[in-house]
Amino acid sequence: MAYLDRINIGFAQLQMKSDLGFSDAVYGLGAGIFFVGYFLFEIPSNLLLERIGARKTITRIMVVWGLISAGMAFTHAPWLFYVLRFLLGVFEAGFFPGIILYFTYWYPGAYRTRVTAIFTSAFAVAGVVGGPLSGLIMTEMPGVLGLAGWQWMFILEGLPTTLLGLFVFAYLDDRPETARWLAPEEKALLARNLNAERLDSTSASAHGLASFAAVIRDPKIYLMAFSWFCFICGVYMINFWLPTLIRDMGFTNALDIGLLAAIPYGVAMVGVIANGYHSDHALERRWHCALPAFVGALALVALIPAQGHVVLSFALLSLAAPCIFTTVPLFWSMPSAYLRGSAAAGGIALINSLGLVGGFASPFALGWIKTATGSLALGNWLIAGLLVAGGLVVLLAVRPEMLREARI
Repeated sequence: MAYLDRINIGFAQLQMKSDLGFSDAVYGLGAGIFFVGYFLFEIPSNLLLERIGARKTITRIMVVWGLISAGMAFTHAPWLFYVLRFLLGVFEAGFFPGIILYFTYWYPGAYRTRVTAIFTSAFAVAGVVGGPLSGLIMTEMPGVLGLAGWQWMFILEGLPTTLLGLFVFAYLDDRPETARWLAPEEKALLARNLNAERLDSTSASAHGLASFAAVIRDPKIYLMAFSWFCFICGVYMINFWLPTLIRDMGFTNALDIGLLAAIPYGVAMVGVIANGYHSDHALERRWHCALPAFVGALALVALIPAQGHVVLSFALLSLAAPCIFTTVPLFWSMPSAYLRGSAAAGGIALINSLGLVGGFASPFALGWIKTATGSLALGNWLIAGLLVAGGLVVLLAVRPEMLREARI
């Protein structure tokens, strides 16, 4: 639901920009300003999760962001577009790093990448489901109760998130020791495995503020944040601009664009999970993250001369999408292995906050490039260069001994 409510702005632009008279630059700024609010409130949210638990934190996040996402239907001017996108970022802040932190309560490192891959495959699932769904709503519902198709899309895709947030409050367990569905011997086994991993850690071991103070003095944190910035620029190029790339191939019907967008997202869903499982099996993270980044960069560059060749362009998009998306779980397997204990809550949020500047920079820069040049070709080169840089930093800055993972 988080990524459905993020990528629907990419489909909304197919009608929203012309209805409201927004330029590509206005759209790019509005799409990206979400991450300003996210950046400002993410670390406090994750520290609060560590204090009050995942159930209350995730419920608060989901209920409010669902209401704001539905409220996007009433956008009528650039200033309101910016305000609502900013508020959406404020109230969704902490969700993604909160889940990454939550996994460290339940899964030892040897299993965490495949679990994170299943979770982050939701990025692709949102594209597979959200593309056709958004296209159908925008095609079939214009004029119902006097609302445009893009307005109905925000309402029908936003409100279910609020209802799901109430479900989370009723059913989510904060930690294994409080889970009613685990037998006592299962709780003991899990606690033993997780405690052995924590004792083996060489990361910061202080508690509370002292732990977070140690995190912010560690240069490796900022190198990892830079890699995350590079990867997230690629992710949001796909999320926000894929419908436009498909439309530029000659497709104009919103439903057709949504159905076609499901193809690269579907391939990405399979690729993300498969790479995560292979990484856990090999107990190797760095190359499983860097190589897809390099191949994704190559596919983005190859898209430029492929313009006008629909089949080749779709093949390249279906290569770029899984390669770019698979960097996400592989990247997060590294900070969650490096940071343990109370250092993890603030450290994971700090890396995500700094890296998510790319979520603002990517749509804004690409919107400006398209407005100025009429094409995304220069943007393809820019994002490809960032993907290569992110992969190189992972290989050079993250050493295998930092992760200290062991088979169980």
